[in-house]
Amino acid sequence: MKRVSNVTMRKRIVTVFLLGILVFGIIDIRLGYVQFVLGDWLMGQAKELWSRDIVFEPERGEILDKNGEVLAENVSAPTVMLVPRQIKDPEQTAGYLAKILGMDKEKAYQEVTKNENIVRLHPDGRKISEEKAEAIRALGLEGVYIAEDSKRHYPNGSYLSHVLGFSGIDNQGLMGLELYYDEMLSGEKGSLSYFSDAKGQRMANLADVYQPPVDGNNLKLSIDSKVQTIIERELDLAVSKYNPDGALAIAVDPKTGGVLGMSSRPTFDPENYQAFDSGIYNKNLPIWSTYEPGSTFKIITLAAALEEKAVDLHEDEYYDDGSIEVGGAHLHCWKSGGHGQQTYLEVVQNSCNPGFVSLGEKLGKEKLFSYIDNFGFGKKTGIDLQGEGKGILFKPENVGPVELATTAFGQGVSVTPIQQVMAVAAAVNGGYLYEPYLADEWIDPVTNKVIEKNQPNLQRRVISEETSKQIREALESVVAKGTGRSAYVEGYRVGGKTGTAQKVGKDGKYMSNNHIVSFIGFAPADDPEIVVYVAIDNPKDTVQFGGVVAAPIVGNVIGDSLRALGVERREDGLEKEYQWPDQPLVEVPDLIGMSKNELMEYMVNLSIETEGKGDYIIDQAPKAGEKVEQGKEIRIFLSDKKPNEN
Repeated sequence: MKRVSNVTMRKRIVTVFLLGILVFGIIDIRLGYVQFVLGDWLMGQAKELWSRDIVFEPERGEILDKNGEVLAENVSAPTVMLVPRQIKDPEQTAGYLAKILGMDKEKAYQEVTKNENIVRLHPDGRKISEEKAEAIRALGLEGVYIAEDSKRHYPNGSYLSHVLGFSGIDNQGLMGLELYYDEMLSGEKGSLSYFSDAKGQRMANLADVYQPPVDGNNLKLSIDSKVQTIIERELDLAVSKYNPDGALAIAVDPKTGGVLGMSSRPTFDPENYQAFDSGIYNKNLPIWSTYEPGSTFKIITLAAALEEKAVDLHEDEYYDDGSIEVGGAHLHCWKSGGHGQQTYLEVVQNSCNPGFVSLGEKLGKEKLFSYIDNFGFGKKTGIDLQGEGKGILFKPENVGPVELATTAFGQGVSVTPIQQVMAVAAAVNGGYLYEPYLADEWIDPVTNKVIEKNQPNLQRRVISEETSKQIREALESVVAKGTGRSAYVEGYRVGGKTGTAQKVGKDGKYMSNNHIVSFIGFAPADDPEIVVYVAIDNPKDTVQFGGVVAAPIVGNVIGDSLRALGVERREDGLEKEYQWPDQPLVEVPDLIGMSKNELMEYMVNLSIETEGKGDYIIDQAPKAGEKVEQGKEIRIFLSDKKPNEN
């Protein structure tokens, strides 16, 4: 037998020892790599295998008006979540759920027996009432969970609906501001994670992990609910009176571009939008619709002519015989026979088409169209809503004498209402063209602190202050002495311009007795704080003129809005020139302190309504000195004692 030497034995032992150290070293390195490098990742993978997540939706940010009044909010609407592997008696559980939720029992059984980790009971268990949620909780059904959820609520119904828009069942914005600012309003989802074994049973020794949702930011708008309410009221009255094909109104702050109010008809209920034709809620008319502006566009021609010093409103004159020949075409004035000899101020007051054609000819194609471009026509205004139109202008190479002439008085071009409002706001605010906006502030829902404030975006200056002043004065005279008399508001200086736009039919020809009548007004005329535009599409059973239909609506909106905004009345404006059948206003007399017997002489032009008992008048409304329409009701308050009598 061969003997192994001690030296060889020692070599073998050393070799085995070294190999052992190497193997254990590799194992230690691998364990260290797994522990310290891959540990967190492996733990995360394990948790994903063990954990089951119940998602909690965040609260969508509220939408508020500029004064903090809620326009869109959230109401509790819990959702039913199922973990099928934890349900021990599926048939019984399905029966309970079907009864409470009003769903088919067979469908409920299919849901509770699905081969899924977590089932969201859709749609029957989505956004249910608190009563149904409490009834399910009370049963203590294994594997059935109630996840907190909410749905969008618009407390004022159809009020401001096209602007606010609406959100879907998953609280995603689908239209209007809800869509445009969806990311800021949405927030971040939260979850409740519990751990279960391979059979889906909860692992009691591991604690649940709750990740709270992060609510969306609140949005404060430039919209003033006082102005918006007045607009909504006036449009409802217009629809009732004229049965139009459509109607719209916009009010803006000319000093910032902030939209104070916006609405259109037909309208819809954002909480039940599925019940309405998509053609109603997908078309926000003030920013979407395009049509020939008619005479409201003459303000732009006037601004260009005054800025270029092409005309002196008081010194220069124009004779209107009812039509003007341009390029072989006869363009007519709205008044048969024309207006005769006029100053250009009277051309503006009378909305004389041939007179404005002459202004267009004085300016020429390049200058007039450069002002049209500078005032923002032919491109989007940039308002923070989707679906804005651009309008249609003549291409420069296609503009001949006739196209220049018709453009000068608002025919042959197509614009949007929001373009008109912002252009006129620039014409009367000193010449500054602003980008219109709705979002004013973003507010943290927890701290209520402003986290972002919108600053007015001045795009450019289009005319000088001197030109703007002349425009304001000319348009104030339109309301006091011209075609806009119906927009006159006693105690406030109002300026404005009528518009009667022809509509083009499917055959490409202008339609007869089917117009969009409009009026754009602003006040106070010397320092405008509000610009209001109203357009009524095809009003029925009336003369289709902007001065007849739209001007009184704008007058009501401006007058009531200025009072609501606290703008003081003044008596330094132009006096209204009355024409038949208009009747001059009557000044309310001071009746306080009189006896009932002394009232007879005042009951000719006024209607008296009494409240209280007694022989002496102690108060009255309206107050003495205010001017009201003849026949207006005056309310008096009676007492047995004279005022200040002990």
